[in-house]
Amino acid sequence: MDRFIEGAGSPPGGQRGSVPRRRNGADATIGGVDTGIGRCPALGIGSAGAAGLADPLHLTGAAGRLWSRLAADPAHLAGVGGDLARSWAALWTYGASRTLGIDAEPVARPDEDDRRFRNRAWDEIPCFDFMKQAYLVHSRACTSLLAGAGLGERDRNKIEFAARQVIDALAPTNFFPTNPEALRAAVESGGASVLEGAAHFLRDLDPETGRLDVRMCAPDAFVVGESVAATPGKVVFRNDLIELIQYAPATSKVRRRPLLLVPPWMNKFYVMDLRPGNSMVEWLVGRGHTVYIVSWVNPDASFAGKGFEDYMLEGPLAALEAIERATGEREVNAVGYCLGGILLSALAAWLEAKGD
Repeated sequence: MDRFIEGAGSPPGGQRGSVPRRRNGADATIGGVDTGIGRCPALGIGSAGAAGLADPLHLTGAAGRLWSRLAADPAHLAGVGGDLARSWAALWTYGASRTLGIDAEPVARPDEDDRRFRNRAWDEIPCFDFMKQAYLVHSRACTSLLAGAGLGERDRNKIEFAARQVIDALAPTNFFPTNPEALRAAVESGGASVLEGAAHFLRDLDPETGRLDVRMCAPDAFVVGESVAATPGKVVFRNDLIELIQYAPATSKVRRRPLLLVPPWMNKFYVMDLRPGNSMVEWLVGRGHTVYIVSWVNPDASFAGKGFEDYMLEGPLAALEAIERATGEREVNAVGYCLGGILLSALAAWLEAKGD
């Protein structure tokens, strides 16, 4: 149980920490301890440098092993192909029956949790019903092909994940001419919905590069400090990679042990401090916690030389050192999310290896 103390310390800001580290070939040693980060397979990082960055999940190797497996097992290919041919024959028979007004049993039904085809038009209009079932037949054939290819678990997980992204992207619900809901909206609005969609598309194009950058909401939907990230706090430490924010206490007494939150570096800190009444940070300070949170820099080309160990040492480790200087507490409750959790786990292992 944390003890409660009066008040809350206010650490000085703008301090920079330095931790000795050196690199050895593709792998890194920090303070004399081998991190193995340069060859960490769990992170998809190898010693191939640029090649590893171009294919971080190593899908190329997994795909090569898939084709080798399929080539060595023609019986499996023939079985999947035969099932697909029979499904298509049944689907054509079904389509002809629907066209003639004859009731027939569907060849493929969506899963119960598949929300894409819940609109009645996918069942009631024969052409859309046919497209839906054709899509389901092909997607399930692809899944069956991969499942029976005899890949190892690691390769199978990679290939199935990549295949699912492609399969989902090709669903008829994602294209205007094959989506009955979109077509109905266009007719009912006199084409206004199509013009609105085109306007959204043009708005999402970057005016400088022409690249598509899909916006999830209007640019002015949120105001930092008002409708998001509104919990009072201040930056108390800064280095090249982070700013450390300490939130103001909301109770007369606070817990002695500080709490550090480490988000992944692709997220903004306020993913944990949303609107008032829906903020994890607000909830924590309201219950006596002294909360610190890491806010990551938005990197540009000048950060190209920063590696995983830099993010670990200049991120959570630097934050912990700043918290200790400010509060005198060496024991900190730390919570990491996504890559923030990986950073904290790697840091804990490194500190354990050092005996710290």
